[in-house]
Amino acid sequence: MSAEVTGRRPRRYDPGRRDRLVDAALAVIAERGVAGTTHREIARVADVPLGSMTYHFASLDEVLTEAFTRHAERAARVFDERMDAAGNRAEAIEAVVTLVADDLLGAGSGADLVLSVELYVAAARNPALKAVTQAWMARSRRALERHFDPTTARELDALIEGLVLHSALSTDPMTPEQIRHAIERYLR
Repeated sequence: MSAEVTGRRPRRYDPGRRDRLVDAALAVIAERGVAGTTHREIARVADVPLGSMTYHFASLDEVLTEAFTRHAERAARVFDERMDAAGNRAEAIEAVVTLVADDLLGAGSGADLVLSVELYVAAARNPALKAVTQAWMARSRRALERHFDPTTARELDALIEGLVLHSALSTDPMTPEQIRHAIERYLR
């Protein structure tokens, strides 16, 4: 039976809709924070009917978990690439400095920085998001362990997270040179 016969509009084939919704969720979180993220706003940004949200996701928590998983995966991939490119300890230190000063805190990283901070805060109360952060931290530590012993890798990972949070929340964030000095001083 055709759409004309039934009186219904034809269904639009949109295989990328779920991905667009996840990307839209990230955009909304970056702009409004987790507290300001709603099904309606995500659907508006994705330019899809509101019903698409409940068709593709059982809850807003599911959307947030998938969105933050995507964010963490992208950030971890950059981390892996930086650490893989390092051929020795000195290059690994430089890779960590570049990761923090340029990739995480540098120009153009505003949305990623906000997403990271929003994830940390939301993970404190949401077990699914806590699992996302734990997986991200484990992957970061594995990347660091390519160049540093496990204890140093764990501590360096915590230092990186602290530098990111400090820079995001400080009225006087550290400069790239101060970040370099802090990391190099720790690793001596």
